[in-house]
Amino acid sequence: MGIYAFSRAWRALAGAALIVVAMQGPVSAEVGVYPDKIVFGQAAALEGPAAALGTGMQLGLRAAFEEANRAGGVGGRKLELISYNDGYEPNASMAAVRKLMQEDKVFALIGPVGTPTSKATQPLATQAGVPFIGPFTGAGFLRNAKLGNIANVRATYAAETEAWIKHLTEDLKFKRIGILYQDDAFGRVGYKGVMAALSKRNMSLASEGTFQRNTTAVKTALLEIRKAQPEAVVMVGPYKPMATFIKVARQIAFNPVFVNISFVGSKALAKELGEAGEGVIVSQVVPFPWETSIPLVERYQKALKAVDEKAEPGFVTLEGYMVGRLAIMTLEGMKGEVTRDAFLKTIWNTGSYDLGGVTLAFGAEDNQGMEQVFLTVIQKDGSFKPVARPAS
Repeated sequence: MGIYAFSRAWRALAGAALIVVAMQGPVSAEVGVYPDKIVFGQAAALEGPAAALGTGMQLGLRAAFEEANRAGGVGGRKLELISYNDGYEPNASMAAVRKLMQEDKVFALIGPVGTPTSKATQPLATQAGVPFIGPFTGAGFLRNAKLGNIANVRATYAAETEAWIKHLTEDLKFKRIGILYQDDAFGRVGYKGVMAALSKRNMSLASEGTFQRNTTAVKTALLEIRKAQPEAVVMVGPYKPMATFIKVARQIAFNPVFVNISFVGSKALAKELGEAGEGVIVSQVVPFPWETSIPLVERYQKALKAVDEKAEPGFVTLEGYMVGRLAIMTLEGMKGEVTRDAFLKTIWNTGSYDLGGVTLAFGAEDNQGMEQVFLTVIQKDGSFKPVARPAS
């Protein structure tokens, strides 16, 4: 074949290739962004002792995304959520996140659940420049705004533990406080928060006990903690082991004030405890999910029912919905092409997000939207009420 003939054949082949590409539609400008959809990924505990947390966040995210999709999506693109179970185990979470990033090619990771799992997966996301949005944990390492790709909604565990100790020592005048905590990164963050709050008041722990993640083996810790007869036991763990501890404590007539962290999963804890739950305190980092006078809550309840008619409002699903709304409002506020970099910059540049009576505030050196902590107490019927503060 002569040079001219070869050149003509090559041009024809190249032209055919261009036609094929054109027929397939435009190439995505950013990973996870398509002409008709934007794909998000979630690695969370969807099975096992922490399942109510992962499924709750997933349901809240779906409520927000499907609400947006019913209105036509964002910029004509529907929002899609791919969720994988990580069993609340770091290695499984890393495998799930790698699959989401490398095989599913998601635009962002959203609504991950847990401190040990986030500690394992956040570096993977940061290295790849993938947005890491709304993790269900108050761990301090995720509040490092210099990492650039993390946006938190909730307050820190340090803020929650400070609220506990303030209430127990200043309102209730307690002097002996014990602690039960999960023996991993999550539990130790809570433990350090309690120690800092006590140290601030020149106090120390009366007793302490630990248990292993994804187990309910808490009886040894219970016996150890009981020795000092603390007036309150603060607790850092998910609902199943916490419920086991409280129920067994009640059976042996050990009845201090029990105080749980928001990660516990409030509704799941109340359900597991049944009658033994009355008087148990749980700190919260989102508004009351039943307070429909707050526009955000009214909208959330409608969106939740649209996804699942049988679903009941709760703190975890509300947090998932708020995380979803943050992602949606950020996409709506973007100008030009949808890229990961532009998405993150929009969060910092937008600064203030009015979700409807609830505001998230971000900045160049602040990647945490809310600071508030609310103390609630389980009622005899399993419902929740705000903790009553003494009159000043």
